[in-house]
Formats: sequence, structure tokens, C-alpha cells
Amino acid sequence: MSTNEALFERAQKVIPGGVNSPVRAFRAVGGTPRFIARGEGAYIVDAEGKRYVDYIGSWGPMILGHGHPAVLDAVMRAARDGFSFGAPTEREVELAEEIIRHVPSIEQLRLVSSGTEACMSAIRLARAATGRSRLIKFEGCYHGHADALLVKAGSGLATFGHPTSAGVPPEVVQHTTVLDFNNVEQLEQAFAAHGDELACVIIEPIAGNMNFVRTSVPFMTRLRELCHQHGALLIMDEVMTGFRVALGGAQSLYAQQIPGFAPDISVFGKVIGGGMPLAAFGASRKIMAQLAPLGPAYHAGTLSGNPVATACGLATLHEIAKPGFHAALGARTRELMDGLKAAATAASIPLSVDSEGGLFGFFFADKLPHDYTSAVAVDKERFNRFFHAMLDGGVYFAPALYEAGFVGSAHGAAEIEHTCKAARSAFAALQA
Repeated sequence: MSTNEALFERAQKVIPGGVNSPVRAFRAVGGTPRFIARGEGAYIVDAEGKRYVDYIGSWGPMILGHGHPAVLDAVMRAARDGFSFGAPTEREVELAEEIIRHVPSIEQLRLVSSGTEACMSAIRLARAATGRSRLIKFEGCYHGHADALLVKAGSGLATFGHPTSAGVPPEVVQHTTVLDFNNVEQLEQAFAAHGDELACVIIEPIAGNMNFVRTSVPFMTRLRELCHQHGALLIMDEVMTGFRVALGGAQSLYAQQIPGFAPDISVFGKVIGGGMPLAAFGASRKIMAQLAPLGPAYHAGTLSGNPVATACGLATLHEIAKPGFHAALGARTRELMDGLKAAATAASIPLSVDSEGGLFGFFFADKLPHDYTSAVAVDKERFNRFFHAMLDGGVYFAPALYEAGFVGSAHGAAEIEHTCKAARSAFAALQA
């Protein structure tokens, strides 16, 4: 049996930092990354055979847990038929129909292989549809690692303290305007100055890469109004929130509070692939007509609509569309948050918590942050100590302060109780 430490030493010789996605390196929290051998329901098992309650869930896709029988069966049947064809399949159509059925703002969509690709393509589509170049994004929101979007992007960049990325020339981001999250006054000023140049505004409705920070209803309301007034397209990045916080995504929750609310372009990933590399971007038929082969905005992908990935995603969506699924998921997530909050309060440790559906966040602070600045001001060292205490107790939270967490339907009362018991011990240790 290989140890985590030995595997990490091997990995660092052949992979930069020993990982293929930066946060996995544990540099923010210290220690040795856990190399995962397998997943089973609500658990993952590392190379040394230690079992953890999994609150990462592959960073969101595993809403049904690991190895759900219906999903596993669908994937195995699809794999037997063929891994990839480079030609259309019926299942691509079925998956597109299923997504559109639950998201009224979308009339057509294009399947791709990653959230980064979907966000990049959505922005290209918006620029083609408007004939404009400038875009607005918000500090702390992460929309993948496309060059034009790696400006104050949160997540792994926040973890390592870098506001942007090396290798991105200034001229590539000259059309990117970065604003403070949830700042209405600044938003209005930006539209007053650049409204006629704006192709689009891209936003996470719940930012999951500065932990868990909601877009306020007044801010989202004003953003929608300003985009309408100036002819800019509103892109809602639901790679993380889509089908996880609600069956219709976060946009369905805002539509309940803002009359007539809908984004112009939506981006999905994670849950719609069920753990396979798959994402999508969609809009009205008129906007999507700008895409090749119908229009001048080019997009292509060898593995787009991969038959095994679409089988995995379709089976996942069928399961989560069952009556009561998201209500039960939300209740279980709130149970977890209430348990952590109660354990912290008993230990006289400040902790603020929030959740929606199967997405959650907690901060070592007296109140919930509302933007990037307040998110990064929380107690980092206390989080790191808590993380390792929980890891020792068999609970795997994200190894970085600035990442949201995920609950799936496989998490039951036993897993929540185990987590809360471990948290009580961890908070007690933090008092020492």
C-alpha cells in the first residue's frame, strides 16, 4: 500500500506542485494531500485506507454521492456502446431537452467539456450578439481560467494571495472591468461610464470561490435593470449552483423574488455531468443563432457531448428531478450548518454559516461576508487548525478557506452526527 506522503513525493517529480488543480496541493492549510483511492456513497477512502465523510463531492458534481446505482448502470451501458464518436448521439439531445425543461430562460444550449470552456464561450457569444467588447466581472468570482477572466478571480488565486495570473498580457484584460461584489453604487457608476461599450456582465449568483457569498436581491435586481437599459447581456454562471441549490438553479430562486427575472445567458457544469467532464451554455434561440454553424461565433470541441458523460449527467438529472429531492437535500444541509454553529457557540467560537440546497459555507467570523474583502478578512489560521482536526476525525472539508462545501443525498443522519461530533472535539481543541 502506498502512503499519501509517498504518492505526493512521486507526484511532485512529474506534475507541477504534485497536483493537477492547485487547491488540491494543501498549501493553504499545510500538510500532505490525501490521495483518494475510491468513493462510496457519502465517503471517500484515501490511499492508506482511511475513510472520510466527503463534503467536497468532486467540488460539486456528486450530488447523489459516489457510485449511485442508477448512474453507475447508465455509465457502464454507455461505455459498452462506445467511448466517443465525434458525431451526434441521441443522448446529447435528451440531455439538452432535460436541462431546458427545468430552466425556462434557455431555449437552446451547447454542450462542452468544462466550466472554463462554457464561460469563455458564453462571453464570446455575448460579444458576437452585441457587437461590443467590454465585460464586467466581480472580485472574488471565479469563472474558469480563461485569460480574460483571471482578474481578481478568487478561489485558488485567493488561496495563494495572487490577484491575477502570470502569463496573462495586460492587453488581454483591457476590456475586462472588475467591480466589488454586491456594491450597487459602484455598479451604477460603471454602467454610467461604460454602458454603451458593455457586451455582458458575468456573475456567480452565489459565489462559491470566496467560500459562500450570496448576491443580494437588491443588487441582482439593479444589475438586471441596468443590463436591460444598456443592451448588455447578463450571464449567470451556474457551474456551481446549477441544479444543486434548486432544480431550476439559483436563477429560479431569484425569479421568485424579482418579478420577471431571467438571465440572458446561463452557464452550467458539475451536476449536469454527474462527475464526468461536461458543461453547457445556453440562451434564447435568437442569441444562440450567433453560434457556428449557424452564425459567425466559432465554437468546436472534439469531446463535446461525449456519450459516456451525457449518460452520467442524464441519469443524475433524472434522479434529482424526483419529487422532494431538493427539499430533503436542503434540510440535511441546514442540519449540518445548525450542528456546526451549535458546536462553535458551545465553545464560544465565532462562526457564521449559510446554505442553499446542497451548497454551504461557514466562516470564522461574527457575521456573514458580503464581498471578497470581507470574505478574506476572516480568521484563516483558526480555519486551518479546524480543517486538520476535522480531517483527523474523518471529515473532509475543502482544504482552503475560500471554497464552499457540498452535501449530497447520500449524506444521512449518521454522517451529519459524525461530523458534528468531530466538530465539537475540534472546536474544543481550538480553545486550547
